[in-house]
Amino acid sequence: MRKESSTMILRVGVVGAVLLLSVLLTSCSAAEGLGVNWHGLLGQFINFAILLALLIIVAYKPVTKMLDDRSRRIKESMEQAQAIKEQTAKTQQTIQEQLAEARKQGQAVVAQAEQIGERVKEEARQQAKQDAEAIVARARSEIQKESEETIAELRKEFVDVAIRAAAKVINRTLDKEAHRQLIEETLRDSTELKEG
Repeated sequence: MRKESSTMILRVGVVGAVLLLSVLLTSCSAAEGLGVNWHGLLGQFINFAILLALLIIVAYKPVTKMLDDRSRRIKESMEQAQAIKEQTAKTQQTIQEQLAEARKQGQAVVAQAEQIGERVKEEARQQAKQDAEAIVARARSEIQKESEETIAELRKEFVDVAIRAAAKVINRTLDKEAHRQLIEETLRDSTELKEG
C-alpha cells in the first residue's frame, strides 16, 4: 500500500512539474519584461525535479520501508503479546481447574479417611466388646470351675469331718467308705432340694 502511495506521489510530482514548466514556457515573453531569467529558472526546476526524484529514491523509499518494517514488527509483537495473553489465560484457567480437581480429590480422600476411621473405630469397639465378653465368659467359667472345685473340696472335707465326728460320737470306727457314700448321698439330696 505504501509503494502504491509513493508511486502516486511521484507521478503527481512529475505531472505538476511538467504543467508548471509548460505554463512558464508559454508566458516566456511576458516574464522577460519582468527580468526573469528563463534558463536559470528552468535549470532550477530541473534541479528541483532531480532532487525530488533522488529524495524519493534515496530517502523516501528507505524511510517508508523502515516504517513498514517497524509497523510489521509492532504488529507481530502485538500479535505475540495477544497470543501470550491468551496462553496465560488458558494456563491460568487450567491451573484453576486442576486446583479445583485437587481440592475435590482432597475432600474425597478426607471423607474416605473419615469413613475408614469410623469403620476402624467401630470395628475396634466391636472387637473390644467381643474381647470383654470373652474375658467375662472365661472368668465366669473359671469362677464356676473354681466354685465347683471348692464345693467338691468342702464336701470332701465335710465328709471327713462328719466321719470323724460320727466316729467320736459313736466311739468307734465306722467303715469310712460306706459312711462317705451315705453322707454324699445326703448332700446330693440336700443340693437337689435347694436347686429345685
